[in-house]
Amino acid sequence: MNPTSNSRPGDLDGTEPMWRTVLAGSQMLFVAFGALVLMPLLTGMDPSVALFTAGLGTLIFQFVTKRQVPVFLASSFVFIAPIIYSTQTWGMPATMGALFCAGLVYMALAVLVKFRGAGFLHRILPPVVVGPVIMVIGLGLAPIAVNMAMGKAGDGSVELFPYVDAMIVSMSALLTTLLVATFGQGIFRLLPIMAGVVVGYIMANFFGMVDYQIVNDAAFIAVPAFTLPEFHWQAILFMIPVAIAPAIEHVGDVLAIGSVTGKDYIKKPGLHRTLFGDGIATSAAAMFGGPPNTTYSEVTGAVMLTRSFNPMIMIWAAVFAILLAFVAKFGVLLQTIPAPVMGGILILLFGSIAAVGLNTLIKSKVDMAEQRNLVIVATTLVFGIGGMSIGTGGFSMQGVSLCGIVAIVLNLVLPMTKPVEESLQQEQEVVDDLIDHLK
Repeated sequence: MNPTSNSRPGDLDGTEPMWRTVLAGSQMLFVAFGALVLMPLLTGMDPSVALFTAGLGTLIFQFVTKRQVPVFLASSFVFIAPIIYSTQTWGMPATMGALFCAGLVYMALAVLVKFRGAGFLHRILPPVVVGPVIMVIGLGLAPIAVNMAMGKAGDGSVELFPYVDAMIVSMSALLTTLLVATFGQGIFRLLPIMAGVVVGYIMANFFGMVDYQIVNDAAFIAVPAFTLPEFHWQAILFMIPVAIAPAIEHVGDVLAIGSVTGKDYIKKPGLHRTLFGDGIATSAAAMFGGPPNTTYSEVTGAVMLTRSFNPMIMIWAAVFAILLAFVAKFGVLLQTIPAPVMGGILILLFGSIAAVGLNTLIKSKVDMAEQRNLVIVATTLVFGIGGMSIGTGGFSMQGVSLCGIVAIVLNLVLPMTKPVEESLQQEQEVVDDLIDHLK
């Protein structure tokens, strides 16, 4: 494919003035901002640390990929439920140690891709495995979104705000988010989360849900509250399987940005480099107490809309994120966002994650009349949504971790009823359909 096939005069492709590159970088951070800070707010992390590690992770990724791929890395929603469970069970430092090891999984996969090619990922993680695991991620988080929307804590244990007030606020945030996502034009269509937060936050002020005292007490400039990792084998074994779903999602993201820019990033700089960069970024984030990183589809959409193909734009976005992390009052202000505001947005967001998993099965034409596929999908869904837990004492496995392992094992041990050639052809069709869909 011709690398310049999608270029035209005026595209931000590396020949534009510096001021335009800097301005485009700030715009990219703005697009990613809503989802970036929402994840740490849900998991009890410091949003300022998340901003810092998003910027750091993006810089690392750009270095590893030799500044060839215009992507921005930030907080991954796949890890929300595992982080919440791990933090409650083993504490935040142990969770950071486990996330550091999850980044090592990416790096190990990158080495395998380097020597065996990218095809083996699709053999180990075909759509019949990835689809139900992604669905479990979204549906497993659904109770958290609903509880927060009704004014409760995420686990439903405490009522934080009156039910009626919370529902008005949360539904206003939800309505704004879905309207912007559906009817928004241009760059605004990429900002549904930001729009929902702003409208929900304004409504929350009317109902007296926001306390600005902590903002007044905070220093203007301060070093983010970094958390050093600790390494506990129970937390590590729990977290490592969670890396399965975002690893295969990473392949789709790389294909998507390649289809937008007209370049084949699977070959140059190579999938092994993009995976390795993602892995180092995730491990580096954990060293500072930040959430694991992933490539952001919102930013890919912004690249397509603005035709900002120059990776230097993402470097500037990373620099702005790091600088903003040291504005302490801003980080504390983010922490004043009430639970109903986040709950309303998360109803759509978590539902969308589940829908992506379902769409994976549909697009790949997984035949649910085939008993093998039915067994894999059914077992994975019930284990995940039903809360199945395996193990006792100091270690148990549940949620996404358990589902990922179960789905992979079932896929490997259950006999194939279709010829291998047909299955591989089907996987290729999935990749082609994904590219067409994302275009």
